[in-house]
Formats: sequence, structure tokens, C-alpha cells
Amino acid sequence: MPLTRSFDDASVVLTGASSGIGTATAYALARRGAAVVLAARSEEALERVASRCRALGGRALAVPTDVTDPVAVERLAARAAEEFGHIDAWVNNAAVSAVGLFDEIPVREFRRVLEVNLLGAVYGMKAALPYLDAAGGGVLVNNASVLAEVAMPYQSAYNATKHGIRGLADTVRQELRVTGRGNISVCTVLPASIDTPFFRHAANHTGRELVPPPPVYPPEVVAETIVRVLRRPRREAYAGGAARLIGAQWRLAPALAERVLGWYAHRTQFGPAGRLDGTGNVFTADAAAERDGGWHGRRRQLVRMTAAFGLAAAGTAVGTMAAMNRRARTDR
Repeated sequence: MPLTRSFDDASVVLTGASSGIGTATAYALARRGAAVVLAARSEEALERVASRCRALGGRALAVPTDVTDPVAVERLAARAAEEFGHIDAWVNNAAVSAVGLFDEIPVREFRRVLEVNLLGAVYGMKAALPYLDAAGGGVLVNNASVLAEVAMPYQSAYNATKHGIRGLADTVRQELRVTGRGNISVCTVLPASIDTPFFRHAANHTGRELVPPPPVYPPEVVAETIVRVLRRPRREAYAGGAARLIGAQWRLAPALAERVLGWYAHRTQFGPAGRLDGTGNVFTADAAAERDGGWHGRRRQLVRMTAAFGLAAAGTAVGTMAAMNRRARTDR
């Protein structure tokens, strides 16, 4: 079910709110008059985002929170309910990544990515459900990625967590339905490449600059998708046309799509400049409060790359039909 209140009377908890998609979503909700409870590790960044939310017409509360700490996440929920009287929606958005070949990513970093992305969503859902139920219903949104449906090389830890989040959401949705708690909706958002600081903040074990594979969409595309699913919940929602197209290709011909996307990501995920390896923001919070990542030039490749994906989709369809015809002839 949708929010039981209008946006100007609703309170929304948002993790990962100090940059990127989280910041853009906070601003989108604030413009609609919502009360936003902002969670991330950096208090400095959160306060800057909260100040901007108030200037946009919303109410805002900054609650520094490490989502890998279940006690801290429970405190976040309690603080939100204490401040605004109820929680109507919860958006699990916090995420980090360690980029590199699977056998070269340190176990310590791999574990931390699992803790932030997957267990952070687990703790958020556990904290949110009692408050959403007490409010008479509401919406729980997990911001995953199109990598919850497909896979991309050099992102093994991130891929694993996003696939896990999608399965977790599906299971909890089933449980709510069969136990008579259908007043709570569980939604998964699957964005394409987004212009945020994410790639710059990732732990890097490639020796090269990391860049988002085009086409790259502005974070507001995801923010508006989240707003839409709060108003009209659905199981899953893509953010960015390329995400929908890639997902369709993967379902239609998974083996071929896996090879094509692997080749494409290998060719487009790295910039020309060298860069020393580092742990990025996996263990240390970033206080910049930046909404975008400065990848504006790669946005301009949208039309060309979308056309390329369209041709790839057509080729995938033709290949699949040919394979089906061959099997049919063999079966005769």
C-alpha cells in the first residue's frame, strides 16, 4: 500500500543520505514537504544536507549512524519516531564498494561491503517494520542496482550484496503477505549507472581510475523513482532506461548477455589515468555531501550508448530465436 499520509505529513528515514542518490532523494522529498530523517556516518555532511532540506521546505533531522551496527540502527528508528511521531517510509540506500578482481580484493574489505550493503539493509528492515506497522502501514524501499539482476566484472562484492538485497526483499514481501501485514509494501529500486561520487569513493584495487560505464544518469532520476514508488508501490522499479534494457537482455539470453556485459564493463569502467590503490570510503566516512560525481560528460553519451544497447538487444533476440528454431528442428 502507498504512504498512509500525504508527503507534507509523512516522515521518511533515509540511510546513505550524505551524498549521491541519498542526498538527491532527501531534496526531492523535502521539496514535497516531507520530514526526512537523514542517516550516514558523517555528521558534518548530514547537517549540510539537512540545512538544504529545510531551505527547500521540508523538515529534517540528522542522525549520524553506522548501518553495520544494529543497535545504532534501532536508535535511528526510535529517534525518528520520537521526533516526528511516526515512521511512514524507510529507504535503505547506504552502500560502498571494493572494485578489483575477486581474488585481489582483501577479505577485510569484502566483508565490510557485505556488512554495509546487505546487513545494513537487514538491520534497517528489522528496525523499520514495527514502526511502519504501528503507523498503520507504509513503504520500505531498498535501493539496489541493476546489478541485483545482472553482473559486472570487478564488482564481485557489490554484485553479491545487491543480489542478496533483491532476494531478501522478495522473501520479506512474501512473509508480510501471508501473515496479514499487506499494509506494508516492500519495493526494490534498480538504477543504471548514476552520476554520483560512488566510483570515486570505492576501494580501488585495479591501479586505474574508476569511472561509471555509460550511459550515466543524474541522481535525480533515482530520487524521482523512489518518490514514485512511495506514492504507488511496486515490487521493483528500474531507474534509467538502460537498466530496464540490460535486465531484459539478461532474462532473454543470460549466457550471451553475461559475455556482452562483461566485455562492455571491462572496456568502459576504467579511465585513462592511473591511480594508486586505496580503501576509499569503505572504512572512513566522506564528509563532502556531494550529490553528483562530476561525470557530466559521460551523460552526453546517453543517446549513442542507448542505440548500441538497442542493437545488442536486437542481436540477442535474433540469436535466441535462431537457437529456438534449431532446437525445434532437432526435436522433429
